[in-house]
Amino acid sequence: MGAHAGLTVERITRAAAELADRVGIDKVTASALARGFGVKDASLYSHVKSLQEIRTRVALLATEEINDRIASAVAGRSGADALTAFADAQRTYAQQHPGRYAATQLRLDPADFADTEALARSVELTYAVMRHYRLDEPDLTDAVRLLRSTFHGFIAIEANGGFHHPRGVDGSWQRIVSGLHRLLEDWPRTAQPVRRA
Repeated sequence: MGAHAGLTVERITRAAAELADRVGIDKVTASALARGFGVKDASLYSHVKSLQEIRTRVALLATEEINDRIASAVAGRSGADALTAFADAQRTYAQQHPGRYAATQLRLDPADFADTEALARSVELTYAVMRHYRLDEPDLTDAVRLLRSTFHGFIAIEANGGFHHPRGVDGSWQRIVSGLHRLLEDWPRTAQPVRRA
């Protein structure tokens, strides 16, 4: 194939994302991608610096895709409706694209995504959903960490087939999201220091 099989960073990233969904992000290698394009590993590395860069690009692609789904899902909603739409959008994406979703949980070097807007938009969408609960810092950060831990924990256990109880997981998910909404409505506020005149 000529011109390195028409390789571009975008094509490599997309191919890596599709491979991740099939075999897992940890099994995405330069060799496997090169074979898919019918080229040598060296041809791949004329477009990307390393396997870490490829995985980072998959994580950013997945983050952008999740952002788009969340933005669409929560538009015009607030409170419990927004939180449910926010949660469901993430879980559905993870079910449909397990490898890409797993890539978003990798530890990334901040320098690798300093010039991208994906992570900043992700934070903005999360805080937009949280605005309903009127939390100030440090409560807001604590609450966001609770949401991330709960959603990712559930999604990861579900993906690994870890829920063996006969109760359906969908019912548990709905109750958990509903319970989180109630908790956020009655979040124990951190006492703010009293300023003396």
